[in-house]
Amino acid sequence: MARRKQAVTIKHVAADAGVSLQTVSRVINKEPNVRPEMMARVQDSIARLGYVPSIAAQRMSGSRSYLIMALNDRERTIEGWKSREGTDWVDQMLLGGMLTCAEHGYRLIVELVDTHSDHIERELSAAIAALQPDGVLLTPPHSANPEIIALLDAAGIDMARIGSLSPGPGFRLTMGDDLAAAMATRHLIELGHTRIGFIAGSLEYELSGWRVDGWRAAMDEAGLPTEGLLAQGDFSIESGRECAPQLIDTGATAIIASNDQMALATLEVARARGLSVPDDLSVISFDDTPVARFSHPPLTAVEQPIAAVTARGVELIIGARSGRAEPGDPVVVTPGLTVRASTAPPRS
Repeated sequence: MARRKQAVTIKHVAADAGVSLQTVSRVINKEPNVRPEMMARVQDSIARLGYVPSIAAQRMSGSRSYLIMALNDRERTIEGWKSREGTDWVDQMLLGGMLTCAEHGYRLIVELVDTHSDHIERELSAAIAALQPDGVLLTPPHSANPEIIALLDAAGIDMARIGSLSPGPGFRLTMGDDLAAAMATRHLIELGHTRIGFIAGSLEYELSGWRVDGWRAAMDEAGLPTEGLLAQGDFSIESGRECAPQLIDTGATAIIASNDQMALATLEVARARGLSVPDDLSVISFDDTPVARFSHPPLTAVEQPIAAVTARGVELIIGARSGRAEPGDPVVVTPGLTVRASTAPPRS
Protein backbone atom coordinates (compact mmCIF):
# COMPACT_ATOMS: atom_id res chain seq x y z
CA MET A 1 0.00 0.00 0.00
CA ALA A 2 1.32 3.43 -0.97
CA ARG A 3 2.22 5.65 1.94
CA ARG A 4 0.07 8.69 2.41
CA LYS A 5 1.88 11.94 1.69
CA GLN A 6 2.49 13.94 4.85
CA ALA A 7 0.51 17.17 4.96
CA VAL A 8 2.41 20.44 5.16
CA THR A 9 1.61 22.19 8.44
CA ILE A 10 2.19 25.63 9.87
CA LYS A 11 5.17 24.18 11.76
CA HIS A 12 6.86 23.28 8.46
CA VAL A 13 6.30 26.82 7.18
CA ALA A 14 7.73 28.35 10.36
CA ALA A 15 10.80 26.12 10.21
CA ASP A 16 11.39 26.82 6.52
CA ALA A 17 11.03 30.59 6.97
CA GLY A 18 12.99 30.63 10.23
CA VAL A 19 10.25 32.43 12.15
CA SER A 20 7.89 31.68 15.01
CA LEU A 21 4.50 30.00 14.68
CA GLN A 22 2.89 33.25 15.83
CA THR A 23 4.51 35.17 12.97
CA VAL A 24 3.25 32.67 10.40
CA SER A 25 -0.22 32.90 11.93
CA ARG A 26 -0.20 36.70 11.73
CA VAL A 27 0.83 36.58 8.05
CA ILE A 28 -1.84 33.99 7.20
CA ASN A 29 -4.52 36.04 8.96
CA LYS A 30 -3.29 39.27 7.35
CA GLU A 31 -2.88 40.93 10.73
CA PRO A 32 -1.16 44.31 11.03
CA ASN A 33 2.29 44.97 12.50
CA VAL A 34 4.15 42.39 10.41
CA ARG A 35 7.30 43.74 8.77
CA PRO A 36 7.15 43.60 4.93
CA GLU A 37 10.36 41.55 4.68
CA MET A 38 9.05 39.06 7.25
CA MET A 39 5.75 38.78 5.42
CA ALA A 40 7.55 38.17 2.11
CA ARG A 41 9.71 35.45 3.68
CA VAL A 42 6.69 33.60 5.11
CA GLN A 43 4.68 33.95 1.89
CA ASP A 44 7.61 32.57 -0.08
CA SER A 45 7.77 29.50 2.21
CA ILE A 46 4.00 29.00 1.94
CA ALA A 47 4.20 29.05 -1.86
CA ARG A 48 7.26 26.80 -2.04
CA LEU A 49 5.89 24.19 0.37
CA GLY A 50 2.34 24.33 -0.99
CA TYR A 51 0.86 25.01 2.42
CA VAL A 52 -2.94 25.45 2.55
CA PRO A 53 -4.32 26.95 5.79
CA SER A 54 -6.94 24.84 7.55
CA ILE A 55 -10.06 26.75 8.58
CA ALA A 56 -10.65 24.20 11.31
CA ALA A 57 -7.19 24.85 12.74
CA GLN A 58 -7.65 28.59 12.42
CA ARG A 59 -10.96 28.42 14.29
CA MET A 60 -9.40 26.43 17.11
CA SER A 61 -6.53 28.88 17.46
CA GLY A 62 -8.61 31.94 18.18
CA SER A 63 -11.98 33.62 18.34
CA ARG A 64 -12.56 33.79 14.58
CA SER A 65 -14.53 31.32 12.50
CA TYR A 66 -13.17 32.58 9.15
CA LEU A 67 -16.66 32.28 7.73
CA ILE A 68 -18.84 35.06 6.35
CA MET A 69 -22.51 34.35 5.83
CA ALA A 70 -24.53 36.04 3.07
CA LEU A 71 -28.29 36.23 3.57
CA ASN A 72 -30.44 36.33 0.45
CA ASP A 73 -34.23 36.45 0.19
CA ARG A 74 -35.51 32.87 0.07
CA GLU A 75 -38.85 33.43 -1.64
CA ARG A 76 -37.56 35.52 -4.54
CA THR A 77 -34.41 33.44 -5.03
CA ILE A 78 -36.21 30.10 -5.18
CA GLU A 79 -38.98 31.55 -7.33
CA GLY A 80 -36.38 32.79 -9.80
CA TRP A 81 -34.58 29.46 -9.86
CA LYS A 82 -37.74 27.42 -10.36
CA SER A 83 -39.15 29.64 -13.09
CA ARG A 84 -35.70 29.92 -14.70
CA GLU A 85 -36.34 33.65 -14.89
CA GLY A 86 -34.01 34.62 -12.06
CA THR A 87 -31.34 37.26 -12.38
CA ASP A 88 -27.64 36.61 -11.88
CA TRP A 89 -27.66 38.51 -8.56
CA VAL A 90 -26.57 35.41 -6.64
CA ASP A 91 -23.85 34.62 -9.19
CA GLN A 92 -22.45 38.14 -8.99
CA MET A 93 -22.67 38.11 -5.19
CA LEU A 94 -20.66 34.88 -5.13
CA LEU A 95 -18.14 36.30 -7.60
CA GLY A 96 -17.37 39.32 -5.48
CA GLY A 97 -17.82 37.67 -2.09
CA MET A 98 -16.06 34.34 -2.59
CA LEU A 99 -12.99 35.74 -4.34
CA THR A 100 -12.51 38.46 -1.74
CA CYS A 101 -13.01 36.01 1.11
CA ALA A 102 -10.42 33.68 -0.42
CA GLU A 103 -7.86 36.51 -0.59
CA HIS A 104 -8.12 36.85 3.20
CA GLY A 105 -8.32 33.15 4.12
CA TYR A 106 -12.09 33.25 4.63
CA ARG A 107 -14.99 31.29 3.15
CA LEU A 108 -18.41 32.59 2.07
CA ILE A 109 -21.59 30.64 2.82
CA VAL A 110 -24.99 31.65 1.42
CA GLU A 111 -28.16 31.15 3.44
CA LEU A 112 -31.69 31.78 2.20
CA VAL A 113 -34.02 33.39 4.73
CA ASP A 114 -37.65 34.41 4.25
CA THR A 115 -37.92 38.00 5.44
CA HIS A 116 -41.68 37.56 5.91
CA SER A 117 -41.45 34.42 8.05
CA ASP A 118 -42.92 34.42 11.56
CA HIS A 119 -40.00 32.17 12.52
CA ILE A 120 -37.22 34.38 11.17
CA GLU A 121 -35.58 34.77 14.59
CA ARG A 122 -35.48 31.01 15.10
CA GLU A 123 -34.20 30.34 11.57
CA LEU A 124 -31.47 32.94 11.75
CA SER A 125 -30.45 32.00 15.31
CA ALA A 126 -30.05 28.37 14.21
CA ALA A 127 -27.83 29.37 11.28
CA ILE A 128 -25.68 31.60 13.49
CA ALA A 129 -25.30 28.87 16.11
CA ALA A 130 -24.28 26.30 13.49
CA LEU A 131 -21.86 28.47 11.50
CA GLN A 132 -20.68 31.04 14.05
CA PRO A 133 -19.86 33.51 11.26
CA ASP A 134 -17.44 36.37 11.75
CA GLY A 135 -19.76 38.60 9.77
CA VAL A 136 -22.93 38.69 7.70
CA LEU A 137 -23.69 40.22 4.33
CA LEU A 138 -27.30 41.41 4.23
CA THR A 139 -28.88 41.87 0.81
CA PRO A 140 -32.24 43.60 0.14
CA PRO A 141 -34.79 43.45 1.68
CA HIS A 142 -32.99 41.86 4.68
CA SER A 143 -30.60 44.81 4.86
CA ALA A 144 -33.44 47.04 6.08
CA ASN A 145 -35.20 44.45 8.26
CA PRO A 146 -35.02 45.80 11.85
CA GLU A 147 -35.58 42.35 13.39
CA ILE A 148 -32.64 40.80 11.53
CA ILE A 149 -30.39 43.79 12.20
CA ALA A 150 -31.23 43.80 15.92
CA LEU A 151 -30.62 40.05 16.23
CA LEU A 152 -27.18 40.25 14.59
CA ASP A 153 -26.25 43.33 16.61
CA ALA A 154 -27.25 41.62 19.87
CA ALA A 155 -25.06 38.66 18.90
CA GLY A 156 -22.10 41.01 18.33
CA ILE A 157 -21.78 40.05 14.66
CA ASP A 158 -20.38 42.56 12.18
CA MET A 159 -22.65 43.13 9.20
CA ALA A 160 -22.56 44.82 5.81
CA ARG A 161 -26.00 46.06 4.77
CA ILE A 162 -26.18 46.25 0.99
CA GLY A 163 -28.87 48.50 -0.45
CA SER A 164 -29.94 50.18 2.78
CA LEU A 165 -29.45 53.62 4.28
CA SER A 166 -31.74 53.03 7.26
CA PRO A 167 -30.18 54.12 10.57
CA GLY A 168 -28.71 51.33 12.66
CA PRO A 169 -25.61 49.25 13.22
CA GLY A 170 -23.38 47.81 10.52
CA PHE A 171 -21.76 49.08 7.35
CA ARG A 172 -24.18 50.56 4.81
CA LEU A 173 -23.44 50.17 1.11
CA THR A 174 -25.37 51.25 -1.97
CA MET A 175 -24.95 50.93 -5.71
CA GLY A 176 -25.89 54.54 -6.37
CA ASP A 177 -29.43 53.72 -7.47
CA ASP A 178 -30.54 57.36 -7.58
CA LEU A 179 -27.46 58.27 -9.61
CA ALA A 180 -28.11 55.37 -11.98
CA ALA A 181 -31.76 56.30 -12.56
CA ALA A 182 -30.79 59.91 -13.21
CA MET A 183 -28.07 58.73 -15.62
CA ALA A 184 -30.56 56.60 -17.56
CA THR A 185 -33.10 59.43 -17.67
CA ARG A 186 -30.54 61.97 -18.91
CA HIS A 187 -29.51 59.56 -21.68
CA LEU A 188 -33.11 59.53 -22.95
CA ILE A 189 -33.43 63.31 -22.57
CA GLU A 190 -30.28 63.80 -24.63
CA LEU A 191 -31.85 61.64 -27.34
CA GLY A 192 -34.80 64.06 -27.42
CA HIS A 193 -37.43 62.27 -25.30
CA THR A 194 -39.72 64.42 -23.19
CA ARG A 195 -42.31 61.82 -22.10
CA ILE A 196 -40.24 59.33 -20.11
CA GLY A 197 -42.12 56.76 -18.05
CA PHE A 198 -40.73 54.90 -15.05
CA ILE A 199 -41.75 51.48 -13.69
CA ALA A 200 -40.82 51.37 -9.99
CA GLY A 201 -39.81 48.23 -8.11
CA SER A 202 -41.22 46.69 -4.95
CA LEU A 203 -41.83 49.08 -2.08
CA GLU A 204 -40.17 46.53 0.24
CA TYR A 205 -36.83 47.67 -1.12
CA GLU A 206 -35.34 51.02 -0.13
CA LEU A 207 -33.56 51.20 -3.46
CA SER A 208 -36.91 51.29 -5.32
CA GLY A 209 -37.58 54.72 -3.86
CA TRP A 210 -34.06 55.93 -4.63
CA ARG A 211 -34.50 55.00 -8.30
CA VAL A 212 -37.75 56.95 -8.50
CA ASP A 213 -36.01 59.90 -6.83
CA GLY A 214 -33.22 59.82 -9.43
CA TRP A 215 -35.67 59.70 -12.35
CA ARG A 216 -37.78 62.51 -10.91
CA ALA A 217 -34.70 64.69 -10.19
CA ALA A 218 -33.42 64.36 -13.76
CA MET A 219 -36.88 65.14 -15.18
CA ASP A 220 -37.24 68.19 -12.91
CA GLU A 221 -33.75 69.32 -13.85
CA ALA A 222 -34.77 69.30 -17.53
CA GLY A 223 -38.11 70.97 -16.79
CA LEU A 224 -40.06 67.90 -17.97
CA PRO A 225 -43.38 66.66 -16.54
CA THR A 226 -43.69 63.47 -14.49
CA GLU A 227 -47.45 63.48 -13.91
CA GLY A 228 -48.94 60.14 -14.98
CA LEU A 229 -45.53 58.75 -15.95
CA LEU A 230 -44.81 56.70 -12.81
CA ALA A 231 -46.18 53.15 -12.52
CA GLN A 232 -45.78 50.92 -9.46
CA GLY A 233 -44.38 47.45 -10.18
CA ASP A 234 -42.90 44.78 -7.93
CA PHE A 235 -39.93 43.49 -10.00
CA SER A 236 -42.02 40.66 -11.53
CA ILE A 237 -42.69 40.13 -15.23
CA GLU A 238 -46.42 40.21 -14.47
CA SER A 239 -46.20 43.68 -12.93
CA GLY A 240 -44.27 44.88 -15.98
CA ARG A 241 -47.08 43.62 -18.21
CA GLU A 242 -49.52 45.66 -16.14
CA CYS A 243 -47.45 48.84 -15.89
CA ALA A 244 -46.11 49.21 -19.44
CA PRO A 245 -49.56 49.70 -21.08
CA GLN A 246 -50.40 52.41 -18.53
CA LEU A 247 -47.32 54.40 -19.49
CA ILE A 248 -47.72 53.87 -23.22
CA ASP A 249 -51.35 55.03 -22.99
CA THR A 250 -50.23 58.28 -21.33
CA GLY A 251 -47.98 59.02 -24.30
CA ALA A 252 -44.59 57.81 -23.02
CA THR A 253 -42.05 57.54 -25.85
CA ALA A 254 -39.51 55.92 -23.51
CA ILE A 255 -39.75 53.70 -20.44
CA ILE A 256 -37.20 52.95 -17.73
CA ALA A 257 -37.94 49.69 -15.91
CA SER A 258 -36.47 49.01 -12.46
CA ASN A 259 -35.22 45.55 -13.40
CA ASP A 260 -34.68 43.30 -16.41
CA GLN A 261 -37.85 41.26 -15.90
CA MET A 262 -40.09 44.33 -16.10
CA ALA A 263 -38.09 45.62 -19.08
CA LEU A 264 -38.62 42.31 -20.91
CA ALA A 265 -42.33 42.60 -20.17
CA THR A 266 -42.26 46.11 -21.68
CA LEU A 267 -40.72 44.72 -24.88
CA GLU A 268 -43.45 42.07 -24.94
CA VAL A 269 -46.21 44.68 -24.56
CA ALA A 270 -44.67 46.84 -27.30
CA ARG A 271 -44.58 43.90 -29.72
CA ALA A 272 -48.20 43.00 -28.92
CA ARG A 273 -49.23 46.58 -29.77
CA GLY A 274 -47.26 46.63 -32.99
CA LEU A 275 -44.75 49.15 -31.66
CA SER A 276 -41.14 49.05 -32.78
CA VAL A 277 -38.38 49.27 -30.19
CA PRO A 278 -36.60 51.68 -30.32
CA ASP A 279 -38.31 53.54 -33.20
CA ASP A 280 -41.68 53.90 -31.45
CA LEU A 281 -40.60 53.24 -27.85
CA SER A 282 -37.19 53.35 -26.19
CA VAL A 283 -36.60 51.00 -23.23
CA ILE A 284 -33.93 51.03 -20.51
CA SER A 285 -33.49 48.39 -17.82
CA PHE A 286 -31.72 48.01 -14.49
CA ASP A 287 -29.37 45.11 -13.54
CA ASP A 288 -27.87 44.22 -16.97
CA THR A 289 -28.17 40.46 -16.48
CA PRO A 290 -27.50 38.15 -19.46
CA VAL A 291 -31.13 38.35 -20.62
CA ALA A 292 -30.70 42.10 -21.18
CA ARG A 293 -27.81 41.48 -23.55
CA PHE A 294 -29.53 38.69 -25.48
CA SER A 295 -33.05 40.13 -25.72
CA HIS A 296 -34.38 41.47 -29.02
CA PRO A 297 -33.35 44.19 -29.33
CA PRO A 298 -30.52 44.09 -26.77
CA LEU A 299 -31.46 46.35 -23.87
CA THR A 300 -29.71 49.54 -22.90
CA ALA A 301 -29.20 48.86 -19.19
CA VAL A 302 -27.87 50.20 -15.92
CA GLU A 303 -24.96 48.03 -14.80
CA GLN A 304 -25.43 47.14 -11.15
CA PRO A 305 -21.94 46.60 -9.62
CA ILE A 306 -23.12 43.67 -7.47
CA ALA A 307 -19.77 41.87 -7.39
CA ALA A 308 -17.91 45.07 -6.50
CA VAL A 309 -20.28 46.08 -3.69
CA THR A 310 -20.23 42.54 -2.25
CA ALA A 311 -16.45 42.50 -2.34
CA ARG A 312 -16.35 45.83 -0.53
CA GLY A 313 -18.78 44.54 2.08
CA VAL A 314 -16.53 41.55 2.75
CA GLU A 315 -13.48 43.81 3.06
CA LEU A 316 -15.25 46.02 5.59
CA ILE A 317 -16.36 43.05 7.72
CA ILE A 318 -12.85 41.59 7.75
CA GLY A 319 -11.41 45.03 8.45
CA ALA A 320 -13.73 45.43 11.43
CA ARG A 321 -12.49 42.13 12.88
CA SER A 322 -8.94 43.46 12.93
CA GLY A 323 -9.82 47.00 13.96
CA ARG A 324 -9.08 48.55 10.57
CA ALA A 325 -12.65 49.62 9.73
CA GLU A 326 -15.61 51.10 11.59
CA PRO A 327 -19.13 51.84 10.36
CA GLY A 328 -19.59 55.41 9.20
CA ASP A 329 -20.99 57.18 6.18
CA PRO A 330 -22.59 54.97 3.50
CA VAL A 331 -20.24 53.51 0.89
CA VAL A 332 -21.40 54.13 -2.68
CA VAL A 333 -20.11 51.84 -5.44
CA THR A 334 -20.71 53.68 -8.71
CA PRO A 335 -22.98 52.09 -11.34
CA GLY A 336 -22.66 52.45 -15.11
CA LEU A 337 -24.88 52.56 -18.20
CA THR A 338 -24.38 50.33 -21.23
CA VAL A 339 -26.07 51.71 -24.33
CA ARG A 340 -27.46 49.12 -26.73
CA ALA A 341 -30.09 48.94 -29.47
CA SER A 342 -33.22 49.56 -27.36
CA THR A 343 -32.82 53.34 -27.19
CA ALA A 344 -32.98 55.90 -29.99
CA PRO A 345 -34.38 59.40 -30.65
CA PRO A 346 -38.19 59.55 -30.73
CA ARG A 347 -40.02 59.72 -34.03
CA SER A 348 -40.25 63.34 -35.21
